[in-house]
Amino acid sequence: MKKIYLSACAVSALFGLFTSCMDLEPEDYSNINTTIFPTTEQDALALVTANVYATFTNNSYSGIFTNASGVETIGEMTTDIGACCWNNDSWIPLQNFTWLPTHEYTTINYTRHAPSLGKMLLTQDRIKDVPMSDEAKERFNAEIHLGRGWLGYLLWDFYGPVPLATLEELNNPLGDIIVPRATEEEMRNFIETELLAAINSSALPTKISADEFGRFDKGLARTVLMKYYMHVGEWAKAEEQGRELMKAEYGYGLMDRYADIFTLENEKNKEIIYACVEQRGISLQLWHDHALPSNYPVQNTAIQRWDGFKVLWDFYHTFEEGDDRLQSLVGEYMGTDGVMFNEENDKLKHAVVDAQGAVPVKYGEDPNSTGDGSQIDWIVYRYADVLTLLAEAIVRNDNAVSQEAVDLLNMVRTRALLEPRTLADYPTVQAFLDDVLLERGHELWWEGCRRTDLIRHDKFIQSALDRDKTNASDYRVLFPIPQSVINEGKGQIAQNPGY
Repeated sequence: MKKIYLSACAVSALFGLFTSCMDLEPEDYSNINTTIFPTTEQDALALVTANVYATFTNNSYSGIFTNASGVETIGEMTTDIGACCWNNDSWIPLQNFTWLPTHEYTTINYTRHAPSLGKMLLTQDRIKDVPMSDEAKERFNAEIHLGRGWLGYLLWDFYGPVPLATLEELNNPLGDIIVPRATEEEMRNFIETELLAAINSSALPTKISADEFGRFDKGLARTVLMKYYMHVGEWAKAEEQGRELMKAEYGYGLMDRYADIFTLENEKNKEIIYACVEQRGISLQLWHDHALPSNYPVQNTAIQRWDGFKVLWDFYHTFEEGDDRLQSLVGEYMGTDGVMFNEENDKLKHAVVDAQGAVPVKYGEDPNSTGDGSQIDWIVYRYADVLTLLAEAIVRNDNAVSQEAVDLLNMVRTRALLEPRTLADYPTVQAFLDDVLLERGHELWWEGCRRTDLIRHDKFIQSALDRDKTNASDYRVLFPIPQSVINEGKGQIAQNPGY
């Protein structure tokens, strides 16, 4: 997949396939002659790559996982983890819970990516008669189902239900059709149905091979479905998916050392469920650019360091002494300018609390970086996420703390060189749930899980209020639909309550 992205995106742009599922833009059919394209399996692969896979990338400032403004970054910035030294109109509203439907970063993932639900459905229609093997066609269809279900889940998590245009509506762009938002029931059914269609496909591999790293597989589909079930409180179904992902045929396991998960030399490691493939000259992620202070000591001094993202000091102090994960979350270092970075000096430098925090190094260095960007694959989902969710699901489903759940949590704790928990540590179910929430925060900081975790535990708004974010109200568990979409909807696109 590494060498396909650029050419496939160019093909997609050339043939004018970017049709919106929200406000159906007229499509100029003179730009595409379906008798000559797509006509081969390679054409179909190009369309699937451009109109499905291109959404789930971290490519500089594009893709739904971009470090600049993707779902992980925007979500974390509203929690007790995220801090940003750039006190400007992009970040302050996120941290202060003052965002509006006109705020770009709040709405950017809707405006950029909601149209892709329609592009994916159109792609499925356009490849249906292309001559190719049944297995290839079924695999493409499974990938499209997974892409639609996954994107639907990510958008629903942020914005609630979105418009779900039908193929008939998409193929009639000149009809001035405005598709209203789906109901909550329709949206949930859509996500689950699409993901199950991918899982039930015999052509989608259980786990992709190393030479196809970056393509979808059933492990990814089950992970997204598990997250969906956790979000809606279907604990038994979530537990079922988690247990399935522990089976040997999926091949997942924990790396021996936390820091080794995120390095160039350990790409494609056994802990990774899905990662955005990065390759110099094609696609680069910008984590260190955004996270490292300008005086942070690096071996490759060409690495850009913009002194942006941090982890709030209060959250940093919740880690236990000796936690090996603090090797990647740095609270003290001697700067290249001879100035010591620590909490005291950081607070002197940044008067605003939301600009203060430890340095989330997370990833190893790219020795070949010549400036912006790293070619280390950006990890989206990994096995530690599944193990801790499974522990939570088991306890919620049984309404009791079991040794099995404690053992699952300890797999992550002992990897971090911490003492294992015992059943006696949890006199109540709530004690375990509180601990697993904290443990997931320590394990998955800045990986896009914290906002959804806090919402599931009914602590998202209270956590904000505890940080003196007085504008935090219950309706802000969802972001607003962009005001531009509301205006173009001519009364048929409803705004989320509170906005």
